[in-house]
Amino acid sequence: MANIPTDLQYTEEHEYVRRGRDGVAEIGITDYAQGELGDIVYIELPKIGTKFGKHDVFGTIEAVKAVSELFAPIGGEVVAINERLDKEPALVNSDPYGAGWMVKIK
Repeated sequence: MANIPTDLQYTEEHEYVRRGRDGVAEIGITDYAQGELGDIVYIELPKIGTKFGKHDVFGTIEAVKAVSELFAPIGGEVVAINERLDKEPALVNSDPYGAGWMVKIK
């Protein structure tokens, strides 16, 4: 059974939010979601400065089994993206709650 962090907020669509004390929230997908998708081969993320509302599409994720849209669990402005995912999308498979985070918004 996967180790599910208890300090995160989760959505029914299997995204998570990690809220920081600085008002910045980190968004990613859950271990369950990455397992259902299979080996992730490509992730398209928004540019820094992009604004979106809750439930808006903020990117896409392409895996061996499927291509899926990524939905924002909260609204805000993108202040950082995980640039490592451009060359290492499999980080979402190996460490979805750590090195596999996707965007930070405020």
